[in-house]
Amino acid sequence: MPTPPAKIRKQYTNADYPEVLLRFEDGHEIHIAKGSTKSFDCYAGERIKILAKYDPTSGEREKIDTWRAEQFPDAVA
Repeated sequence: MPTPPAKIRKQYTNADYPEVLLRFEDGHEIHIAKGSTKSFDCYAGERIKILAKYDPTSGEREKIDTWRAEQFPDAVA
């Protein structure tokens, strides 16, 4: 039985977009308002999509990038 990947604590700061969504491989999302920082748990090697949402009344989202979990800065304790 292979060992599961390590769980790591990371963070993301939204300085550029009205709202950013981080979409994880398991389907859950974290919403981050402009000027905010949020910490989250993820798995080493996991790919996380970074999406921008410009209009809160619309379901439209624009893909900004896809990062691996290791690319995010470590969360501040």
